[in-house]
Amino acid sequence: MRLLAFAREGTPALGLRIGDEIVDLTAEGLPSTLSALLAQGGGAHAAAQAAARRAKSRRPVAGLTYLPPLVPGKAIAVGLNYVDHAAESPYKNAPSYPVLFQRYPQSWVAHDADLVRPHVSEQFDYEGELVVVIGKPGRYVAKERALEHVAGYSIFNDGSIRDYQFKSTQWMMGKNFDASGAFGPEVVTVDELPEAARGLTLRTRLSGRELQHANTRDMIFDVPTLVAVCSEAMTLHPGDIIISGTPSGVGFARKPPIFMKHGDVCEVEIEGIGVLRNRVVDERR
Repeated sequence: MRLLAFAREGTPALGLRIGDEIVDLTAEGLPSTLSALLAQGGGAHAAAQAAARRAKSRRPVAGLTYLPPLVPGKAIAVGLNYVDHAAESPYKNAPSYPVLFQRYPQSWVAHDADLVRPHVSEQFDYEGELVVVIGKPGRYVAKERALEHVAGYSIFNDGSIRDYQFKSTQWMMGKNFDASGAFGPEVVTVDELPEAARGLTLRTRLSGRELQHANTRDMIFDVPTLVAVCSEAMTLHPGDIIISGTPSGVGFARKPPIFMKHGDVCEVEIEGIGVLRNRVVDERR
C-alpha cells in the first residue's frame, strides 16, 4: 500500500493511493493520521485495505495538497551511514557505531512544498535519504526480529545548513532550521519492497543535475541494525521514524561546493518508493 497525508478543506486526512487516484481513508472512518492508524496495531493494514474496497469514490492525485506522511513522536536521524559519504566528510573514517541525532518536525515540509534557505547562511545542502517507519512498539529489539517492527518506508531530504552544522561537535543546529528538510510524498508498506529495503537505487537531482547516485545495500548499518540500536536506548513507538543517512555526492564536499539556492528544484528518488520534489526559496525577512 501507498499511504499519504493530505489537506482536505483545511484539515488533515489519510489517503491510500491507487495509480493516479486516492481513496480518502478518513472519510471511510479511519483515523486522519498514519500515526493513529499504526497505533491500532496489527490490524491497521487490513483496515486500510477494507476501507479501500468499500469506498464508492476516489479523488485524483493531481491538485492534491500534500502533508508530511506522518508527524512522528521521535525522528532519529543517522549520520555517515555510507562509506563514501564518511570519506568525503570532515570525519573521513566510517563509524563503528551509528551516529544518531534528532530532527524535529517543524524542520521539514511536505512533498511539493517550499524548502526555505535561511537568510543567515548560503550553505544550504541536500541529502537524499531512506526513511524507516516504525509500526510496532519495542524496546531492546533483537536484530533478528527488527523487521517485525517496521511498517514501511519513505523518502527524506535532510537539508543541512553546513556552516551551522560544523560550528560544534553536535549537529542539532545545522539540521533543524525551520522548513529546511522535506519528507514524503508517501509511505510504502513493507510488502511492496524488498526485505529491509535492500538494493534500492537512490538518486538526488538539483535542478535536473544528478548529484547523488547510490544503493541502499551500501549502508554501513542496515535497517535491522538501526532499529535494534535505537531501541536499546528508547522504546520505539508506531509512527516513529529513522532517517537512515545519505550517500556521497553532497554539495559541501564538491569542488567547488554546490549549495541549494532560490529557484532550484531538488528531487530525491528512491526506487520503488517514488520521488520527493521541492522548490527552494529564500527566507522572507
